[in-house]
Amino acid sequence: MLWPDAIRNTVKTGPDREVVSVYPFRSGCPKAVWRSLITKATSELTFAGYTNYFLWLEHPSLRNVLRRKAENGCSIRFLIGDPESEVTRHREETEAVPLTVGTRIRVTLDELSKLAGIPGIEARFSDDHIAMSVFVFDEEMLVTPHLARLVGHDSPMLHIRRCQDDGLYDRFAYHVAELWEFGRPVSLDGA
Repeated sequence: MLWPDAIRNTVKTGPDREVVSVYPFRSGCPKAVWRSLITKATSELTFAGYTNYFLWLEHPSLRNVLRRKAENGCSIRFLIGDPESEVTRHREETEAVPLTVGTRIRVTLDELSKLAGIPGIEARFSDDHIAMSVFVFDEEMLVTPHLARLVGHDSPMLHIRRCQDDGLYDRFAYHVAELWEFGRPVSLDGA
């Protein structure tokens, strides 16, 4: 009678088995986790964060890594907020921090402009993901639901690995696919 409870308490068997780790703050996720996920990805890297600003600061060689990955056939997509949108302006008022949301988006646009012309690297604008960031690395992802009035690094994060059909991974992947489909293309040359 003890074994079934012991196994259930030790080995995840339900839908939560896709949850690898939980961090109370995005900033609490070790850089080594990000680096490992980016490094291991071979077919897809999707950065669906509203600004993606922190990526360039925390991973100084990211541009070179993305260039090499794209040249090796990896699809790289950035879904970012429109720095000129009403949603962005409202979020700036809500956050009320000196480094505005629009400025953080423009940092990402500047970094992406340095990757212009590389096949496999795309970017789109979407204001519909202001409340959640989803970062996809092949069959794993990091998801940050943004809490009211907090900037992204102060919100919690889930590390998810795909283990089943229609599980957490698939649900969030569908969310990103929908946002991407209805996003507006960003001209990296004119970023």
